[in-house]
Amino acid sequence: MQASSAEKRVVVEATPAALAVRVADRFLTRLRARTRNGRIAHIALTGGSMGGAVLRATAEHPRASEIDWSLVHFWWGDERFVARDDADRNALQSRQALLDHIDVPAENVHEVASSDGELDLDAAAAAYAAELARYGTDEHPWPSFAVCFLGVGPDGHIASLFPDRPEVTVTDAAALPVRNSPKPPPERVTLTRPVLNSSKRVWLVLTGANKASALGLALAGASYTSVPAAGAKGRKRTIFFVDEAAASEVSPDLIDPAY
Repeated sequence: MQASSAEKRVVVEATPAALAVRVADRFLTRLRARTRNGRIAHIALTGGSMGGAVLRATAEHPRASEIDWSLVHFWWGDERFVARDDADRNALQSRQALLDHIDVPAENVHEVASSDGELDLDAAAAAYAAELARYGTDEHPWPSFAVCFLGVGPDGHIASLFPDRPEVTVTDAAALPVRNSPKPPPERVTLTRPVLNSSKRVWLVLTGANKASALGLALAGASYTSVPAAGAKGRKRTIFFVDEAAASEVSPDLIDPAY
């Protein structure tokens, strides 16, 4: 049975709750494999309801205590440029769901500057790019993420790369300011496609019937400028973790029953 489309795998669970548990289990398995010999794991997180659900399931998982969290660095694929304690802020959601419940050093949590700090939006994006560069590789001025989590909007957007906007085509920067976002809040900071796609594994987590069309287009190889999710690709693996509602338009031969 064919399990991938252009090396993309689709994993289906019946409900969002079951999906969150499954992704959390795979996440901890991957973290343990990465860190057991003392290697650093850089992780890019996402916001949204499923991003939070996966992190809560990770915090509640019995194997979470087996991870040496001092070896894990957390980043965000994008951030809403709002106040630090604003409920819309991805970092706040991630802290409440996971980061406040594990023994991760403060210096391992790399947040984008908030709107109530000293930096404006452009400076916040530049500062985030500079922070990424501190952990750059021989190939790129940014770390290679062991896992990059991405949500997918009904319009096919990932991070804050929205369809048919200039940010999705930028290749000469690591982080960008976003203004007049089609989804509120209007001001954001996003990583660019080259950063996301240099990740070893890109895991796109999406649920609900309103995501079915975007998923179908992403798997069918739509233009990434019009469907940014179609252009998300990890260097080793790209997996769409979805619930049955989101998978309603996916051909059965694209679903991986074993992963």
